[in-house]
Amino acid sequence: MIVLSQPAALDHCSLIKKCKPTSVFTGIPVIDLRDTEAKTLIVKACEEYGFFKLVNHDVPMEFMTRLEAEALRFFNLPQSEKDKAAPPDPFGYGSKKIGSKGDVGWIEYLLLNTNPQVTSLKTLTVFRENPEIFRFAVNDYILAVKRMAFEVLELMADGLKIEPRNVLSRLLRDEKSDSCFRLNHYPTCPELQALRGRNVIGFGEHTDPQIISVLRSNNTSGLQICLRDGTWVSVPPDQTSFFINVGDALQVMTNGRLRSVRHRVLADSLKSRVSMIYFGGPPLSEKIAPLASLVAKGEETLYKEFTWWEYKTSAYKTRLADYRLGMFEKTASAGQ
Repeated sequence: MIVLSQPAALDHCSLIKKCKPTSVFTGIPVIDLRDTEAKTLIVKACEEYGFFKLVNHDVPMEFMTRLEAEALRFFNLPQSEKDKAAPPDPFGYGSKKIGSKGDVGWIEYLLLNTNPQVTSLKTLTVFRENPEIFRFAVNDYILAVKRMAFEVLELMADGLKIEPRNVLSRLLRDEKSDSCFRLNHYPTCPELQALRGRNVIGFGEHTDPQIISVLRSNNTSGLQICLRDGTWVSVPPDQTSFFINVGDALQVMTNGRLRSVRHRVLADSLKSRVSMIYFGGPPLSEKIAPLASLVAKGEETLYKEFTWWEYKTSAYKTRLADYRLGMFEKTASAGQ
């Protein structure tokens, strides 16, 4: 396994890409979770961007800073210590390699299981090999973020005028929910100075396959999203807030009304970036299809019904940048 601090790691040409200069995007919707119009604003943001910033969320700042400190403590361990939780299966520690289809990034990460019904030996290894405070920090943070995610999905259901209002949140509340939690560390990349305008990819462009993703990072920039017109823009970091992504499964359930957002992370030459993401997924056996209440009379559904296990299995056989929903669209099957 390549140690990220070694300059030789940049020899992998897949990491280096010339990206058009991007501007800092000031138009990202900012939604106050306590705003009486939050349900309407959430739907509008997800229709236009598939992405929004959430403030006044009630997740204690202490939970965020403590977990960030513990994550950095882990990532600063000797490589031999981190490798005790490697390779990911998919849970555990990974470095540089993303998935099994050749994608790489200037990144190291921990992917942890959040479902107590599923035993992950790699997750247990991470907690066993590190101070107990790390496990407490992860658990406290995840519990608080889950509660917030449930509330966001229920407000979203209110805004979409679908009932019952837990039609989305129940999938994450389910004891068999296939959700997970990821800690990402993007080390500084001093070699960027010599690349003359080219960029080092921290995490390549992709959409998230789940229902929603809840992201929090430190104050290092790097996150970019792709707007509907194909323009990439930089997202100003805010360590006190959360960023909510629409996932592919939610796009299907709303029959394309809400669109999953394509995003990526670029490395920074001076500051490391730490991010933590809760990926809210349904149970593996859950059937994913457009909700009948969101399909108008006479309107066609855009997607075939599939189980979350079928989509997840298909998604992880593709490259990051692939359009994973294509083979589940009804138009795709009609043209074959």
